[in-house]
Amino acid sequence: MTAGAPEQDIQLFKKQERIYPRRVSGIYRNLKWIAMIVCLGIYYTTPFIRWDRGPNAPDQAVLIDLSRGRAYWFWFEIWPQEIYILTGVLITAAIGLFLVTSLLGRVWCGYFCFQTVWTDLYIWVERIVQGDRNKRKKLREGPWTFEKIYKMIITHILWLAIGWFTAGSFVLYFNDAPTLVHDFLTFNVSSTVMMFVIGLTLSTYIMAGFAREQVCTFMCPYARFQSAMFDKDTLIIGYDVDRGEPRGKHKKGDSWDGRGHCIDCTACVQVCPMGIDIRHGLQMECIACGLCIDACDDVMTKLDLPKGLIRYDTENRLEACHDGKKPDKLHFIRPRTLYYMAILCVVGGLMLYALVTRTPLELNVLHDRNPLFVHLTGGEIRNGYDIKILNKTHEHRNYALEVEGLEQAKLSIKSAGDVTPDQLYVEADKVGHFHVLVEAPLEPQKPVNIMFRLVDKANGHAVEHESVFMSKRPGAR
Repeated sequence: MTAGAPEQDIQLFKKQERIYPRRVSGIYRNLKWIAMIVCLGIYYTTPFIRWDRGPNAPDQAVLIDLSRGRAYWFWFEIWPQEIYILTGVLITAAIGLFLVTSLLGRVWCGYFCFQTVWTDLYIWVERIVQGDRNKRKKLREGPWTFEKIYKMIITHILWLAIGWFTAGSFVLYFNDAPTLVHDFLTFNVSSTVMMFVIGLTLSTYIMAGFAREQVCTFMCPYARFQSAMFDKDTLIIGYDVDRGEPRGKHKKGDSWDGRGHCIDCTACVQVCPMGIDIRHGLQMECIACGLCIDACDDVMTKLDLPKGLIRYDTENRLEACHDGKKPDKLHFIRPRTLYYMAILCVVGGLMLYALVTRTPLELNVLHDRNPLFVHLTGGEIRNGYDIKILNKTHEHRNYALEVEGLEQAKLSIKSAGDVTPDQLYVEADKVGHFHVLVEAPLEPQKPVNIMFRLVDKANGHAVEHESVFMSKRPGAR
């Protein structure tokens, strides 16, 4: 501050202004309605789809069963030991998103993102109760009258109800849906489930009701690095500067000579859920929803002018129009997209191989650490092993355990019951734990490599696991 200058507040940050998107109709708005209905329909109904997996498995098509440590998706079942499948799914989804972004821009953000879908739903409820853009703005900025109070109460009750059903549907993916719904209706829900429902209800209410576009601008990392996936052949929403400028008001009957087709009506700004002006060029906040295109096309129709002043196009095509050249065709096949497709093929092939070679039986063997071995009075040496048998089928099974690579070896099971190595019983979709003792008449020597072989007595399917038989401590002479 200079000497003698009057003191004044210096505002370093501008207060966030609330956005009131105006209602618009058109092809892209219709596509958003369809996307919202389909996405919400899938989300709310999927937990109630039944899928017959047999008598000893849950019949919910999509279920993350934390108590059993399983994830079910229709005909797929993922165990904790198969987390690589989930990793592959996430990698495939990420690369698929990159591919779509390089081709069509941020269509995921504009049509299918969770934040976009629920924000659209909340804005629709707000519009039904309070009216369109000007009425909502006037109501919120006006004094607290009876009309404002009851409309605000109704709006927030409906928002909380949507948040409640959203949260309730989410926890259904982790529990048997009909059972949990019955528990809700009879007020017999556990405190853990209720805490999750309340927390998710409030998060949906806050994010879709208040944060809205700020989530996309400040919280979502995708908006920050999306430009790295763009090139000059990526479809983006662009404003035709040559055709639109110089902009200005227009009266019916006036000539268009020497002026652009943009009449500066700001319809494109009023309908934008992010509150940006696309005429300033592509911006980080743009989610490529296309509502500005619908609004501008509607204005162009009323003025008897060609549509497309604001349109989906590529940077190369827009530059060609600027230079007076004929735009090239859209190029969907280019090096960037080929790289993404190649990665998708590789990851998809690896996942397909993992699923095709996936075995319904697994054997894990862990040698005892203390003691490594025991000298018996008869001269034999005994080693102990912890055996885990993963029965991934939905039927109870009996297994026979053998050991190879060790002459005159004897197997026994350390158990309170009458369990023998040739009758290891494991229930359906469970993990059997056994402590196996292996005895052999050996002199102290280097560790001997052995192979445990487990055979399914129902169908003869066998799996193997390599281990060692110790008879001398490491480093001993």
